[in-house]
Amino acid sequence: MDAFFASVELLRYPQLKGLPVVIGGGRRTVDEALMASHGERALRFIPVAEFPLLKDYVGRGVITTATYAARQFDIGSAMGLMKAAKLCPQAIVLPVDFDEIRRFSRLFKSTIAEVAPLMQDRGIDEVYIDFTDVPGGQREGGRALARLIQRAIFEKTGLTCSIGVAPNKLLAKMASEFDKPNGISIVHEADLQGRIWPLNVRKINGIGPKAGEKLAALGIQTIGELAAQDRQLLVKQFGKASGAWMHEVAWGRDDSPVVLQSEPVSMSRETTFERDLHAVRDKAELGAIFTRLCEQVASDLQRKGYVARTIGIKLRYDDFRIATRDQTAPAHTDDARTIRQIAGQCLKRVPLEQRLRLLGVRAGALVKSGEAPVHEQNRPSAQAGRAQAATETLASYPLFPS
Repeated sequence: MDAFFASVELLRYPQLKGLPVVIGGGRRTVDEALMASHGERALRFIPVAEFPLLKDYVGRGVITTATYAARQFDIGSAMGLMKAAKLCPQAIVLPVDFDEIRRFSRLFKSTIAEVAPLMQDRGIDEVYIDFTDVPGGQREGGRALARLIQRAIFEKTGLTCSIGVAPNKLLAKMASEFDKPNGISIVHEADLQGRIWPLNVRKINGIGPKAGEKLAALGIQTIGELAAQDRQLLVKQFGKASGAWMHEVAWGRDDSPVVLQSEPVSMSRETTFERDLHAVRDKAELGAIFTRLCEQVASDLQRKGYVARTIGIKLRYDDFRIATRDQTAPAHTDDARTIRQIAGQCLKRVPLEQRLRLLGVRAGALVKSGEAPVHEQNRPSAQAGRAQAATETLASYPLFPS
């Protein structure tokens, strides 16, 4: 999907189309403030001058996405909002509406599934589609079906997407970035040297910043330069599995299938604070945030039909060091109080003298609800017992009181 989070906001505020807009930062209070100052006037009629500007932002939030007009100023995802304000102070800044994002995500995916049902979910704004056997799917090298999907999504959502068509998932992912926004790019095997090899190695899905830096240190910048390396050299530098994989993908080889149903490994929620918080001096505020994160993780598990056996926490200190701890629960759970209890026990195992800038809660070792081991499901009054124990722990735990 093209600038998905920002595009959803532009449906609400069409008067901002064509302007630099960044999405990120604080909670969803912008609409309330605008409506309060303009009475019952519809959001689409609120003057552009009334919207908050990036130059006035104070905090440590990061950008989730930006409109293409904002990206012309070298603003991108994961950039700090304060840094972005120096590049484009006139940009409008809006927070994320996660409920709307999830609603549109479900809508565009269900629209695709009506046309090409062999679909792999790749996150909130991206999918892989196998249309090998879709009637008419091979017309114009796949372009006809791609146009049909684009049109169907736009009619259902008002949003645009960019589609890459290729012999495998690796090349299709790269191709989807070639002609944004609202583009269709077709890549054949014969296009490898001309279109893929000139790209930077970081364009390969799976080569991250550290691997990219190591490759650059070896004098390997482009995918073509990576393809020219001896396989054994890459194995020596990156290990047997990773080195061999790098050699294969540099030659455009990828036999991974489109997976129709992939089970999540974990679910997590985290938040970066507007200011650094201290475990003692800010314990009430931290306690409320901590409890809310546990409730959100529990809600995610319940909504998606999973229970977790491992509960963990993540802390980022004011010097950017990260600490994680996890603990195995007595039984699989999706209960907020139980998650809060076990996460609280994890907190007791980390140093808390330094101020904190981020707090996160994670649930892992997931199974589908109802598929937990029989001895857990048949445990008498297990849920009530867990809730009671959690209540006692919440009341007595001194660090983050609820």
